[in-house]
Amino acid sequence: MRWVHRVAERLTISDVATYPRPGMDAPGMVGFPPDSTAVTWLHADDGGLVRSLWRIDVKTGERTVLAGPGADAPMSREEELLRERTRTRELGVSSYSWARDAEAPVLMIPGPTVRISVDGEPLRELPGSEGALTPTLSPAGTQLSFVRGGELFVMPVDGSSEARQVTSGAEDGLTQGLADYIAQEEFGQLRGHWWSKDGRIAYLRVDERHVAPYPIVHQGGTDVDVETHRYPFAGDENAHVSLYVVDVEAGDVHELPLPEEDGYLVRVAWWPDGDGGQRLVTQWIDREQKRLQLIAFEGGDSTVLIDERQQPWINVADDAQALKDGRFLWSSEASGFRHLSLHATDGSQIRTLTGGDWIVDGVIGVDEESGWIYFTSTRGSPLERRVERVSLSGGEIETLSEPGGLHSAALSRDGNWLAMVSSSLNSPPSITLVPTHGSERTTLYESDVSASSLSLEAPQLRTFSAADGTTLYGALYRPEGEGPHPLLVAVYGGPHAQTVLDAWGLTVDLRAQYLAQQGFLVLKLDNRGMAGRGLEFEAHLHRQMGTIEVDDQSAAVEQLAAEGLADLDRVGVYGWSYGGYMTVMSMLRRPDLFKVGVSGAPVSDWDGYDTGYTERYMGTPQTNAEGYREGSLLTHADKLEGQLLLIHGGVDENVHFRHTARLITALTAADRDYDLLMFPEERHMPRDRAGLEYQERRVARYFERHLK
Repeated sequence: MRWVHRVAERLTISDVATYPRPGMDAPGMVGFPPDSTAVTWLHADDGGLVRSLWRIDVKTGERTVLAGPGADAPMSREEELLRERTRTRELGVSSYSWARDAEAPVLMIPGPTVRISVDGEPLRELPGSEGALTPTLSPAGTQLSFVRGGELFVMPVDGSSEARQVTSGAEDGLTQGLADYIAQEEFGQLRGHWWSKDGRIAYLRVDERHVAPYPIVHQGGTDVDVETHRYPFAGDENAHVSLYVVDVEAGDVHELPLPEEDGYLVRVAWWPDGDGGQRLVTQWIDREQKRLQLIAFEGGDSTVLIDERQQPWINVADDAQALKDGRFLWSSEASGFRHLSLHATDGSQIRTLTGGDWIVDGVIGVDEESGWIYFTSTRGSPLERRVERVSLSGGEIETLSEPGGLHSAALSRDGNWLAMVSSSLNSPPSITLVPTHGSERTTLYESDVSASSLSLEAPQLRTFSAADGTTLYGALYRPEGEGPHPLLVAVYGGPHAQTVLDAWGLTVDLRAQYLAQQGFLVLKLDNRGMAGRGLEFEAHLHRQMGTIEVDDQSAAVEQLAAEGLADLDRVGVYGWSYGGYMTVMSMLRRPDLFKVGVSGAPVSDWDGYDTGYTERYMGTPQTNAEGYREGSLLTHADKLEGQLLLIHGGVDENVHFRHTARLITALTAADRDYDLLMFPEERHMPRDRAGLEYQERRVARYFERHLK
């Protein structure tokens, strides 16, 4: 759909159900090949979801399609679930990678069968790679590793021999070379094996045979299908994860010693050891998530390089990077805000590189030759993201992005180029080629839509005050006419998320815009406990989920009413996942305020969610029984007074439909009315276009019926 042609039209329900959002069809996975001669990205030239891989020459600007979308083959269950972990909607070419150290560029594109291109040759399918999970190129680009049937395989990319199985012993509940569910979903570790430069592979052995299978029944189709998941609930035993290294040629395998206490292996990488070789480095965090160790393995010995302890929890980041001489970059929230430091090979700190009451949001890359570290930050405002750099020697920080908005970037391997992605409330995402040693910038991509062409107004960013005086940021979508208006609160409320930003995505929240066009005032608020403001701001919800968040949302509603903008007799709330939980909890804790709610995929009781996420914030049910009891929707179900619509996918493997089923049982026992919209064949992230349109129509009608 080309949104540019929708000039001067009011939004329809069909628009609200359409993805990608207008202007959000910008290229994704923006990067550079190892030779730094081009920018590469995934893009659907027609503005849709089916993407191709493009190459844009940095000198001539010539654009070439390296891989067309092709026909979408049926996905395996495992591939489908991996897409859920990454919240991927896009089809066609959904990812790609380059061999890091190949003499000639080697490109790999996953799919039903892996496709390979060496030195610019046409892509070819690699026989024997059918059904490969997490395929990975060796650094030299000569071999491909992947997992199939729970075992690790290796094969040459030239197809000269068949795939060779290098592990054995997999069975139901035991895999080798894949990450476990908690690592994927809660720590962002999607892979389970890693190549060294000298032909070794570090891999995970995940044993979850002791974790009771959780059945999910497909009941919306012709045939009954049951899938089972090893899902560790809060307070229960986790998967047992071991770390092994195999020499691919010799076949030698040995296990590496991890800490004996319960915890999570959250990062694995091969780093230069400073003497021309490599050492395996891991990040391990204890189960309470208050202690993080950076552990190096050389031979059979392990050395703890960093041992970090922190209250109330440690957030795992992706900032650690090694330099060629063995020194490495590290980030920590020890000051309350995430900042960077440089460390020696033995882990001792050489110097801090950044500091202040703002956060380093992520490391883009390091140009060792010129001595620059590139990163994104909130140094200008929590509502913005800057692209900045600082010298490895320390000193002043240099800002490379324009003022305001959200900016991110990819760094070329030679350090000469940044591909900078930028957006703001009034500007859809654009991509600019930025020389790191010059000033002339080249626009590589810009959208042909604008807020005015879509007849949309950007929401108003403003501040509110929490009960303790903390400044809270909100966004208002205002209807026509003078207030007071019926108010809808679009809530998320949970940790590790920030919804209020100077970003185009806020402007093209089409549900909020549609509801505003129907006469509702719509509010988004980032309450205490959410991300982007530092650890102290997040820590307010520690051991008490569902309390401080409701207080802050309520305070903002009351402030809007005091300003004459909101009608306190007509207040509704909606959200998904944690936002679904917050929707119901707001109605239960403040029934005087929140009269109507639409709750999507809510967690009803935290004892039914997973270990890695829940215990980080709440501890275990055994150590925080009162927090779990008070944070449960089931405890307060008898307080429901308003109109509640529950929405849930029947095969949601993240927030199981069991959560809504338990809530229904509690509401029934309390003789409280509710409405239910169930999608039997949807997971946590609804994808079916017809179902999405039906859902949006039901949501809009629900608020129209009960608040107008």
